[in-house]
Amino acid sequence: MKQHLLGLWNLMSMEQRYDDGRVVYPFGEDVQGKIFYGADGAMYCAIQKAGRPPFSTGKQWTASDEEKARAYDQYLTYFGRYTLSNDQVTHHIEISLFPDWIDNNQHRTVKLEAGVLYITARIEEGTPEARTSYLIWEKDSGTTQTSGDVS
Repeated sequence: MKQHLLGLWNLMSMEQRYDDGRVVYPFGEDVQGKIFYGADGAMYCAIQKAGRPPFSTGKQWTASDEEKARAYDQYLTYFGRYTLSNDQVTHHIEISLFPDWIDNNQHRTVKLEAGVLYITARIEEGTPEARTSYLIWEKDSGTTQTSGDVS
């Protein structure tokens, strides 16, 4: 399984299904994202809402708190290491936009079928916001690198 997981993947869709039956698209139905799994055990993930507007009240550090909050709500990124066991991949997160994930493990179920990567994750288990996230990825055809090296 690991050999097939390696490389860069493009996010095709993401939805979250709450235990109460609600279905939401946290980054919109036209979500954009990339996930990378390297042969050296490194991984990164970046997901965003398509069409995010630039700041109008300032720049990176000087924009209004409202615009910065909107940017946070429309983007997720994290980096770390991963381990794979059967159909379970664990992301051992070192750096994340969401500080609660830093130094934590995020468990995912993975399935590869006809070149498509399906990832599911249980989120906020044991709370009223408990839900399952479903992400569908396709291999990025522009890359052949799988080692994690930049050379």
